[in-house]
Amino acid sequence: MTQIIQQALNKTNDYSAIKDIKRVAGGSINEGFFTETENGRYFIKHHANSPEGFFELETDGLLLIKETKTVSVPKVLAFSDKKGEAFLIIEWIEGRKTPETQARLGEQLASMHQQFGEKHGFQKDTYIGTLPQPNGLFSNWLDYYRDRRLRPQFELGIRNHFIGGKRRERLERLLYRLEHWIPEEIPPSYLHGDLWGGNWLPGPGGNPYLIDPSFLYGDRHFELAFTELFGGFSQEFYKAYTGEFPFADYYEDVKPLYQLYYLLVHLNMFGESYGGQVDAVLQHYV
Repeated sequence: MTQIIQQALNKTNDYSAIKDIKRVAGGSINEGFFTETENGRYFIKHHANSPEGFFELETDGLLLIKETKTVSVPKVLAFSDKKGEAFLIIEWIEGRKTPETQARLGEQLASMHQQFGEKHGFQKDTYIGTLPQPNGLFSNWLDYYRDRRLRPQFELGIRNHFIGGKRRERLERLLYRLEHWIPEEIPPSYLHGDLWGGNWLPGPGGNPYLIDPSFLYGDRHFELAFTELFGGFSQEFYKAYTGEFPFADYYEDVKPLYQLYYLLVHLNMFGESYGGQVDAVLQHYV
């Protein structure tokens, strides 16, 4: 790894001697390393068998969030998607949470969600973990969510033998009746796309940073629903968010429906341990 890391650092024009390399725990997709040279401190992600465009897409997401000037993201220093040597180098972010950190994150995320694209979706296909996410730009959020989010996971689940019988029947009925719950006129907010508790961290002064995006434009409540699925966000976060941008009246009606996408992703990635949660959502709607 030292040779790969040195080659990666050369892409940043840092040719100085490496002083320290430490493996950073926490990611299930990539290998992560804290690296310090005579000139700087970096976080380097490496994937030995990354899919096409993997780190380029992550870079795109970080830059789009940065352009909103609402919530901080690490500075991207270099990336490569070369097979066997793919990497992403970003600045090393270090800090501690303060009592205000999560409130700041709520306020800043609400500000980001008030930045809008012209259409829903994204112009490039992306990934959730390493699973492909087919995209495209849609004038209608309902069509995008059904045809580019739920349906591909549904079809993958069938191929993986995780979706069949009653589960398949209920999912088919839900896809057919989706318009009963999702409003047609929804503005396409800037979304992180994979915002669980492990994809933000505190930086200097306790300022929150977003990491590891899977960017798209869409219904902001899709993002908010995922924040509630696995935890990691405090009541101060939600209070601050709603103080800037209150939830729409339909949020509670669609929350499990939006969480269903991420549960299907986890079903396809990790197996039947998520099947019960998928079935509970389906029983709620069908």
